[in-house]
Amino acid sequence: MANNNWITCSKEILGGTAVFKGTRVPVKTLIDYLQGGDRLKDFLNYFPTVTKDHALRVLDLAKDALLSNLDETQVS
Repeated sequence: MANNNWITCSKEILGGTAVFKGTRVPVKTLIDYLQGGDRLKDFLNYFPTVTKDHALRVLDLAKDALLSNLDETQVS
């Protein structure tokens, strides 16, 4: 994974799972909460070590990754 200020992966932290930098909260947990219909506010209440700004920046990274990998010929 590319080095950035928002996400980190280390074998010493949850076996290399992508987590919010400076926490032990997996990024996948945020995605799971949102996919399950929870609000960002709910996630932040359960994981106070993640700030709103941090969560929004990670969501922006996810959006950018998705959009940069779309092949326009496959979009209908």
